[in-house]
Amino acid sequence: MTFATSGEVLMAETLFFNALRAAIDEEMARDDAVFVLGEDVGHYGGSYKVTKDLYKKYGELRVLDTPIAENSFTGLAVGAAMTGLRPIIEGMNMGFLLLAFNQIANNAGMLRYTSGGNFKIPMVIRGPGGVGRQLGAEHSQRLEAYFQAVPGLKIVACSTPYNGKGLLKAAIRDDNPVLFFEHVLLYNLKEDLPDQEYVLPLDKAEVVREGEDVTILTYSRMRHHVTQAVKSLEKEGFDPEVIDLISLKPLDFETIGASIRKTHRVILVEECMKTGGIGAEVTASINDRFFDELDAPVLRLSSQDIPTPYNGTLESLTIVQPQQIAEGVKKMLALQI
Repeated sequence: MTFATSGEVLMAETLFFNALRAAIDEEMARDDAVFVLGEDVGHYGGSYKVTKDLYKKYGELRVLDTPIAENSFTGLAVGAAMTGLRPIIEGMNMGFLLLAFNQIANNAGMLRYTSGGNFKIPMVIRGPGGVGRQLGAEHSQRLEAYFQAVPGLKIVACSTPYNGKGLLKAAIRDDNPVLFFEHVLLYNLKEDLPDQEYVLPLDKAEVVREGEDVTILTYSRMRHHVTQAVKSLEKEGFDPEVIDLISLKPLDFETIGASIRKTHRVILVEECMKTGGIGAEVTASINDRFFDELDAPVLRLSSQDIPTPYNGTLESLTIVQPQQIAEGVKKMLALQI
């Protein structure tokens, strides 16, 4: 805890999962329409303790343990949202929500439009995803690209305790369905957070580091791999600009474009697969919007197009590592004329 004098902001060191828990707690206290549902979210407190003890404070009907039936409780949440409630679905693992693809895509994503605006669908679908440490292929899914093409959804990938809390509060207050991706390896990340309430915009990228040489676009856990790479690049005199996309749908092309007009070079770093991934969409959009600003082709550093191996050594080889990012920057800048 950091103690502040008059006029300063009080700060407290907070773990990622506790920052998310605080966001849910604050929103449930603020609005009686907010409730949580999912497998083991109540008495067990969630797979990663994001909902720990909330059922004691708000009761078992507002922190609702469900059967192992993702399609059923997601459909229940859509119906609840149509009546004015604000459900927060926790997926025990985001890969399991493929079982609810119909409810998320055909129901949550489309009902506001197909009802002529008669229904709002204020719901959040959140939970752990990404490549962990030897979780195996079915528990290492990155679903952002699966849902990126679905109209009516907003997609957010948080990356720090600070933006996790502020973005989750915004997602809960939004009148549209928000897919809120958390990375399984970030839950124990620590950061000093302000004690005062704050809410962050869902549709804005964050300029993590300003630079002149090249724009590095990334999101989720890869933000931290990029940060590691940049530390070594700085020692060698390179000056990359780093942008955390955060909002995967819609993409913040205002921030992206401003950076490209400055650096004229782009590297995309993602944990998503290369074929049909988020990077593929961002690259296509950059070429559509900013082609004349580019001095080199966009470089994509993405995961291998294979199911994630259980073997730890093989697993690490499937995703982008900091050294590969540093090498990509050097390779791109070596092409300067």
